[in-house]
Amino acid sequence: MNSHNEFMTPEGHRGFSAKKLFDQMGEIQWGAIAYIEKGGGGPENNHTHSDNHIFIVVDGEVRVVLGDEETVVGKNESLFVDGMIPHSIWNNGEKTAVVIKICTARKNRS
Repeated sequence: MNSHNEFMTPEGHRGFSAKKLFDQMGEIQWGAIAYIEKGGGGPENNHTHSDNHIFIVVDGEVRVVLGDEETVVGKNESLFVDGMIPHSIWNNGEKTAVVIKICTARKNRS
């Protein structure tokens, strides 16, 4: 992501402005805040990656697509997302949703 001072729109997203809040701390890789406008979200095509996410909804409501399932997460709720499951996040309400995203390293399974 970008520097800590700038909001940006990640590739494949729309109506979505995010800003990195911090870098790696132990198993936490980084954290960011996102403002997802009504009808916004992304990426357009679900994606996968090696890190996991914790989405914390500060305001509004989002719909998280996880493979073939969808989960609605409301204000003051959170959701853990396994990065290897195809996923995306979308505003599910009438007002801008505010979401904190924390990325964590995947544990090696022996």
